[in-house]
Amino acid sequence: MNAAGRVGAYVLGLAVVFGGALGAGRVVGGEPKPQVQAAAQPQGDGHGEDGHGAGQDEAAGQQQVKSDTPGGLQVSQDGYSLNLLTTPVAGQPADLTFRITGPDLKPVTAYKVEHDKKMHFIVVSRDLTSFQHVHPEMAADGTWKVRLGLPAAGAYRAFADFAPEGGAKLTLGADLQAAGDYRPQPLPHVSRSATVGDYTVNLAGNLVPGQSSKLTLTVSKDGRPVTDLQPYLGAYGHLVALRAGDLAYLHVHPEESEQAGPEITFYAEVPSTGTYRLFLDFQHDDQVRTASFTVPATLADGHAPSATHSH
Repeated sequence: MNAAGRVGAYVLGLAVVFGGALGAGRVVGGEPKPQVQAAAQPQGDGHGEDGHGAGQDEAAGQQQVKSDTPGGLQVSQDGYSLNLLTTPVAGQPADLTFRITGPDLKPVTAYKVEHDKKMHFIVVSRDLTSFQHVHPEMAADGTWKVRLGLPAAGAYRAFADFAPEGGAKLTLGADLQAAGDYRPQPLPHVSRSATVGDYTVNLAGNLVPGQSSKLTLTVSKDGRPVTDLQPYLGAYGHLVALRAGDLAYLHVHPEESEQAGPEITFYAEVPSTGTYRLFLDFQHDDQVRTASFTVPATLADGHAPSATHSH
């Protein structure tokens, strides 16, 4: 299959929403609404279509948790949990291992392939200055392992992005702590341009909460448009957005295109005003590069978020 065909096969829609999170209870600065507590719902049997004894009210309660909570904010959801077994040391590559346990409390060993992989694993620093997108390997017992180095001491957030066989796509998150002298960095200033080596990526478009927002990223090298981007995991680009403050997670893919650059267009819907960090992975000359941006999400009338971040 050619590159354009592979991209088309993996693009399932133009807009991906933070776990469907549009409720007022998750709007930054808004009035919180009552949330259904995951702990109050039985974890064992309400996930699948069969039910196996779980009542419809229980299943509806679990769906409510899933709908109202942006991805990555929970370590457990719909009976599935992210269990970190080891933590890398700052400044020294080491194996990070983890398991996903299912509603039966056993390690999950059967996963759907999503964008060429069964598991996408994202690790970011809490100050959003460090970002890694890696793909662990799974052992027969359901233990995942990946070689990973944390660049400095401090607090990190790990995200497991996956879809178990027979279940819906999930993003679970857990905290990592790297011991040492922690010196948090300020959130990078708002910018529409990012430089990665010889490459420059320019961003056009605005994030508007509750609407499908068109974002176009244009890649150039040494001042010349790049028109031969290579598919990476079945697409010409991958975009991850994280909301500053709580690190609510959104993973999107571009719309289908016959052109391998220089433009990559995404459609994303964010759940609230606030400041977001965008991380674009793209591949050229057989190397994956990451361009990052800080972008405010404003209301349709142009109202800016009340919180601002300095350079």
